[in-house]
Amino acid sequence: MSQIRELGYKDLPLGGKILDAGNSENYETGGWRTYVPVHDAEKCTNCLLCWIFCPDGAIFVKDGKWAGFDLKHCKGCGICAEQCPPKVKAITMVKEEK
Repeated sequence: MSQIRELGYKDLPLGGKILDAGNSENYETGGWRTYVPVHDAEKCTNCLLCWIFCPDGAIFVKDGKWAGFDLKHCKGCGICAEQCPPKVKAITMVKEEK
């Protein structure tokens, strides 16, 4: 188990630089969301607009098809649901039950 210590302001890099590229996988950032996306596979046309527009990279794609949501990183913003074509609406946002 790795030890995490609190950083003081003197320990942080100047200018808010991110020194370790790709470190977002180390942090679960989806815990504060209020809404969670729900996918309807029967409606989905696999256009992947949800994947393209997701600002958190929280949509899994396998073999060119929607494969799931990464709820550890999904913030519940609803962009995926908004980008799903109006005639399809395969993604809806529902209040998350904790």
